[in-house]
Amino acid sequence: MKQLTPSVSSFDHVLRYANAPIELVEYGDYECPFCGRAYPIVKDIVEQFGRDIKFVFRNFPLSKIHPHAFMAAVATEAAGMQGKFWEMHDIIFEHQRNLDAENIFLLAEKIGLDPDRFKQDMHLQELIDKVESDFESGLRSGVNRTPTFFINGEKFNGEWSEGGLLEALKQKLLHQEIY
Repeated sequence: MKQLTPSVSSFDHVLRYANAPIELVEYGDYECPFCGRAYPIVKDIVEQFGRDIKFVFRNFPLSKIHPHAFMAAVATEAAGMQGKFWEMHDIIFEHQRNLDAENIFLLAEKIGLDPDRFKQDMHLQELIDKVESDFESGLRSGVNRTPTFFINGEKFNGEWSEGGLLEALKQKLLHQEIY
């Protein structure tokens, strides 16, 4: 079974509780239709698990088949510079069929980002490097499609839809409570 490499650190965007017993990491592509289908499933899981889960999203833009995915990933990182990574993450998935540059900037304004700062931050090499680093970590971790999930550092090879991911997380939590 493949392990998450590197493990979650301060370089990652963490949603919910950093010390939660369940850590769910998703490698995703903002333009991927499968990631778009996984988005509400993951959102629901995070709500259901409450304090028992922390969620991390790592960028894995498949640029050859999704031409706007890399820019969308950089946009979320740029929004993160203004403390709105998760807001941008959500609104991009909710509008994933319209991710050209003009629409990305409109979405940024819609969530209240400073438009001038956002435009400048979109060109920061450190943000481009962050997206590339996420992608490289995905390759080292055995990611070969999106979305790919890791539960407590182990690659989840089951079916994420139809309740498969939710059931795997419940089993992991139950197993941890026993021991």
